[in-house]
Amino acid sequence: MIGLMKRMFVVFMCLVCIVPIGYCEEAMDQDKENVTNNQENSISDDDSNVDSNNTDSEDEEGLNLAEQAKSAIMIEASTGKIIYEKNANESMPMASMTKMMTLLLIMENIESGNLTWDEEITTSEYAASMGGSQIFLQVGEVMTVEDLVKGICIGSGNDAAVAMAERIGGNEEGFVKMMNDKVSELGLKDTHFVNSCGLDDDDHYSSAYDMAMIAKELVKYEKILEYTGTYEDYLRKDSDSPFWLVNTNKLVRYYSGVDGLKTGYTSTAGYCITTTAIRDNMRLITVVMGEPSSSIRSSETTAMLDYGFNTYKIDNILTVDTILSKENVILGSELEVEVVPKEDVNILNNRVGTKRNVSYEVELDAIKAPVKVGDVVGKINVIEDGNIIMSIDATVNKDIDKANIFTVYLRDLLDIIKGSI
Repeated sequence: MIGLMKRMFVVFMCLVCIVPIGYCEEAMDQDKENVTNNQENSISDDDSNVDSNNTDSEDEEGLNLAEQAKSAIMIEASTGKIIYEKNANESMPMASMTKMMTLLLIMENIESGNLTWDEEITTSEYAASMGGSQIFLQVGEVMTVEDLVKGICIGSGNDAAVAMAERIGGNEEGFVKMMNDKVSELGLKDTHFVNSCGLDDDDHYSSAYDMAMIAKELVKYEKILEYTGTYEDYLRKDSDSPFWLVNTNKLVRYYSGVDGLKTGYTSTAGYCITTTAIRDNMRLITVVMGEPSSSIRSSETTAMLDYGFNTYKIDNILTVDTILSKENVILGSELEVEVVPKEDVNILNNRVGTKRNVSYEVELDAIKAPVKVGDVVGKINVIEDGNIIMSIDATVNKDIDKANIFTVYLRDLLDIIKGSI
């Protein structure tokens, strides 16, 4: 009893101090070091065909896909693995495939709240003056963001792309700077933009690889795929002259699983297309550039997709719901939180092959409140043959606020009573 009274006296002295014990001790401990929590798990995957350099050299040596294209590439979207490539890093004009970057920036602005689907955009004289493929916007015409995006995705409208560029960037020049900044952010080496729609310019170019990487980012937005996967729709539906949109990508209608992504053509660029299709939970992205005709563009694309779907499959290692561990939260309103992958972790496997082992290792930093779903708290390294073949961010599966001072005092009181302090 006397011992308990002594402990209570210590608690009283703590309460009259200015600095709470819990705040001091927890903060000091974690400022001294960055705590890393390593966990390794082994996974056996049949037919695994993942290389640390992310390229399947066998495909390059033995395949004659996209023979008439100047450049081409095929990747699996979730892993970024290159299945096939031909002159994939050679810079050349990409025509309206440019609009994939325009759409990517539009989606990022919608996601950030800078733009809404129902916002109305007024067409400038400059936007209305765009030639080439267009939805025939008139000077002063008002159209919602959603309809303009439809005009870009389905009708490849240059005027719609410029109208959106002006809204986001202030003018097209400002938007183009944002496009090139995004190129740098993505680490792309063979791309430079001069306009938002793809009109020819000597300083406007990209490569099949860079186009595939932009597409890989864009397909993360399912809303875009709803539009790029639509074969036909109408604009100005309630007007006296509704405008019929027909998708410039005919594969949307004729090839099972295709739901995008963007065609392109100018006399300089030739016939180009970035295509994406999904089957059995595997999404492929193909790019062909400089094809001699639209029919050859389509036939060589379908041949690439046929090969990809017939030869490969995707196996899931972890999902966003996989609980990796339960970790303490420093100064959190709750003491623990579950750690999960920020995105699904997949590997691309050959449908026929030998059994190979893949493991993953989780590296976690100390988690301090407040922490939210989506905040990066560590990484997951996927390892094969001793090499890290991919790294995925780890996050938490619920928001944890910072504990208030009274909660911390109460915890200290309980620890003192238990003899922990």
